[in-house]
Amino acid sequence: METHADQNHHPIGIYLKVWLLLFVLSTLSYAVDYLEFQGITRWSLIIIFMLLKAGFIIAVFMHLMWERMALIATILAPPIALLFLVGFMVSEGLNVFDARVEYFGQPESATRIHVSDVLGVKH
Repeated sequence: METHADQNHHPIGIYLKVWLLLFVLSTLSYAVDYLEFQGITRWSLIIIFMLLKAGFIIAVFMHLMWERMALIATILAPPIALLFLVGFMVSEGLNVFDARVEYFGQPESATRIHVSDVLGVKH
């Protein structure tokens, strides 16, 4: 028969497995830089690895995996709502930018410059 103390005991093995998984995910994250991925692939991989690591840390080391669903929803709902709103605003901003370029055209003065041009340093 299980007692209350047995139910609160978490096996050490799960902590070691998650620690090893975090090590592997960190290694893969560094490999993205080492293999010199560029552009959207680079940032997508970095963000995916970052979110996976954060999720495992929250779930296991902060003991959220063993909490009631109401507490999990209370903790995770606000950040998820903020991410949704940020995504919505990025989408809206891109829409406004595209509409301006479509109706007003690309400004002639909109040329790419280098940081050294702003600082006045020869490159």
